[in-house]
Amino acid sequence: MGAAVLIIIGYLLGSIPAAYIAGRFKGIDIRKVGDGNVGAANAFRQVGPLAGLSVILVDVFKGVGAIFVAQAFSSSQLVVFLVGIAAVAGHVWPLFIGFKGGRGEATAGGVLVALVPPMLILLVIGLIPFILTRNTMLLGAILFAPLWLVVWITGGSPALIGYSIGLPCVVGVTHFLSTRNLPEHLKKSGRLMH
Repeated sequence: MGAAVLIIIGYLLGSIPAAYIAGRFKGIDIRKVGDGNVGAANAFRQVGPLAGLSVILVDVFKGVGAIFVAQAFSSSQLVVFLVGIAAVAGHVWPLFIGFKGGRGEATAGGVLVALVPPMLILLVIGLIPFILTRNTMLLGAILFAPLWLVVWITGGSPALIGYSIGLPCVVGVTHFLSTRNLPEHLKKSGRLMH
């Protein structure tokens, strides 16, 4: 399977708007409530905890699935990396709902978990303060900031170390761009995610 086809598949997987679908089951357009974000945190707040949990699982598995498909059909690390980026891009700019999606944290997390399974240790560590504070930005920092070190300690390639730094930086930019015009009370809450 060609690289372009794999990248398109990654993008289409990322474009599955789980939060939008979950909202529609309850008669809610997630884009028009809360912070308008098509992601798990907004689904959790506006649709309900079960919906939020379901959305985050789907969003993570979009990233995991994109990487597994790429690895199954390509031996090129570059292609695998590009497919991961495409999955995150699909989540942020989804084809199916007018290119206005979420921030990409959960999907990026799925991509990175598939590439760096020891990241699950960071997830366990990060869940403790997340449960206490419900602060998704703190969870993201705990997951992504030390990831390059985990990759290095576990013998990951320099390219994977760079990717483990670069992909979260892309998510950080999308997070900044999507939250800069939000009301101050939403910014200060820290309860914003993908």
